[in-house]
Amino acid sequence: MSYGYNVSIAARAAGSDRAAFIRRTYAHLAGAILAFIGIEAFLLKSVGAEQVLGILGSSRLSWVFVMVAFIAAGWIARVWAHSDTSPGLQYLGLGLYIVAQAVIMLPLLYIASRLSDPTVIPTAGILTLSVFGGLTVSVFVTKKDYSFMGPILGMASFLALGVIVAAYFIGFGLGLLFSFAIVALACGYILYDTSNVLLHYRTDQHVGAALELFASVALLFLYVLRILIELNGRD
Repeated sequence: MSYGYNVSIAARAAGSDRAAFIRRTYAHLAGAILAFIGIEAFLLKSVGAEQVLGILGSSRLSWVFVMVAFIAAGWIARVWAHSDTSPGLQYLGLGLYIVAQAVIMLPLLYIASRLSDPTVIPTAGILTLSVFGGLTVSVFVTKKDYSFMGPILGMASFLALGVIVAAYFIGFGLGLLFSFAIVALACGYILYDTSNVLLHYRTDQHVGAALELFASVALLFLYVLRILIELNGRD
């Protein structure tokens, strides 16, 4: 469905249509980031992250339930955001994913906000946007197609999830090395998603494209923040 746009694959679209699609995609990404910041600030001030940490720490199964719920919400959000049914359903999917990310990151952001160094969260945000910007520019300049990375990134994601689950139940720490590995994984996803925006998405898929980019940025931010928290704890 075109929803009023001249629809074609981005790589084969007219220059003006392609440029308009890219602008819409990154405008929606910026909106998603701002919405995430607003929701997170509201949750930290109004809901009370102490209660969230208490619930998550009450049993092993509580965190597993949260992870399963997050994965399910992410899957539903992606289906909706990439739907050809209606723009409203696409935006509902994007909104659902933003809320899910805000909830899943709340405990870590609460911990970061209680550190003696108040610059940890802003620093994580600046580093995340700097890395994202650099990778984005590299794809736009080289126009390299990273779609071949899809299966590799998928396998790496399942492996990482397995390590996280095993660490939680067995009780071993993941450490800095694992966090740096996930940062590398997130960078791979940014390259993959950005090349898809340039070459493979239809010009009416800006909402779904923005969701995928937001997911990669959120993953990068989460593990950059984990690294900074751990380094701060060693001071």
